[in-house]
Amino acid sequence: MILESAMLSVKPGQNAAFEAAMTEARPLIAASPGFQGIEVRPCIERPGNYLLLVRWARLEDHTEGFRTSDRYEKWRGLLHHFYDPFPIVEHFADSVV
Repeated sequence: MILESAMLSVKPGQNAAFEAAMTEARPLIAASPGFQGIEVRPCIERPGNYLLLVRWARLEDHTEGFRTSDRYEKWRGLLHHFYDPFPIVEHFADSVV
C-alpha cells in the first residue's frame, strides 16, 4: 500500500467552500483503479490547513492512473484554486514499525 500525503493550505475565508468542493470531488478519485481510501483532516492549531491522505494499491495508480485521467482534470478544476501555496505531494511506503 502507498500512502500519498499533502498539506493543503486553503486561502483565508475559503474553508467551507473548500470542504464542499472536496466532498463533490471525492467520487472522482474514488472511481480510480487502485484507490483504497481518502482522509482530509483539518488542522487544529492552524485553521485553513488540511492534511490530505490517500491510500493507493500502487504508486502508479496515482501518478499514471488518476493524474492522467479526465477525472483528475475535473478534480483540479474543483480544488486547485483554493491552495496558497500549492501543496507538495509525497508518497510513502509501508510503515517500518
